[in-house]
Amino acid sequence: MKIWVYGAVFAAAFAVAAGVGAFIVPMLRKLKLGQHILEIGPNWHKSKEGTPVMGGIIFIAACVLVTGVMLAVTGGKNWEAVLCVLFLALANGAIGFLDDCQKLLKKQNLGLKAKQKLVLQFAVGIVFLGLVSWLGVYDGSVAIPFTDIVLTPKWFIVYPIALLMVVGTVNAANLTDGVDGLVTGCTLPMALFFGVAGYALELGGVAVFSMALAGGLCGFLIYNFNPAKVFMGDTGSLFLGGATIGLAFVIGKPLVFILVGLIYYIEALSVMLQVFWFKISHGKRIFKMAPIHHHFELCGWSEKTLFTVFTLFTAVLCALSALWVLGIL
Repeated sequence: MKIWVYGAVFAAAFAVAAGVGAFIVPMLRKLKLGQHILEIGPNWHKSKEGTPVMGGIIFIAACVLVTGVMLAVTGGKNWEAVLCVLFLALANGAIGFLDDCQKLLKKQNLGLKAKQKLVLQFAVGIVFLGLVSWLGVYDGSVAIPFTDIVLTPKWFIVYPIALLMVVGTVNAANLTDGVDGLVTGCTLPMALFFGVAGYALELGGVAVFSMALAGGLCGFLIYNFNPAKVFMGDTGSLFLGGATIGLAFVIGKPLVFILVGLIYYIEALSVMLQVFWFKISHGKRIFKMAPIHHHFELCGWSEKTLFTVFTLFTAVLCALSALWVLGIL
């Protein structure tokens, strides 16, 4: 496919997301499907009480619709990788949807139990890894970023680690979603990176899906940027976690996501460190609040500043990763 096609895919997904959002956001508000804000969060977040949730269906619809149209137009040739990513993203999005529904029904910020979510996520991860292996999309090799080294460990070493990486990334993306537009902004450069990688590696379907995701996220930002008119909910954040880590595997370079998605892992690590230190120090904290974006909020950063800094940080890492994929670094 010519490069202008990917630009058209981006524009189409943006337009679909903007249009769907114009319909969905008022509908969610009318149905009073609003977010419940935890008492332990920053005090000023209470003003967000009642903001419509499950807005992730806006960019999910745009991404899936545009990708589906392109799949039909191209005849579905060599799109096995995209179908695998769609499975991982949509299955995790479905888990998030169940979680959001539970929260709304209970009128509190507690949905599915942690064990329930993990069991479902591990099951989805196992099926995904089985699919990419069975379809020949991922061969179990491990490319070391910024080197020419490609390792081929035994399957019983690679796949258990891969499973932990998939589930961990999905939940890390979920933890990043705590400030207006934050996970949307951070995931946008990731999607653009995978678009470039897919094009460079001659994986047209992967590039199409990635650009559709990027366009959908841009359209969603119209409604999700501070002050947010709608939140993506677990429906959206779990979808994004599944989509991005899935893309890393189908381009055959899963370790690159440690750099591309570093902000996800920093957010998750901040929570783990906080909990660990709190327990061994008998109540002391490393951060004012975790995940770390709340720490910076309590230090005086505005939500727009957080969005800008975290997004630019991710964009720089994605640009460096793209240079490696393109063979420049």
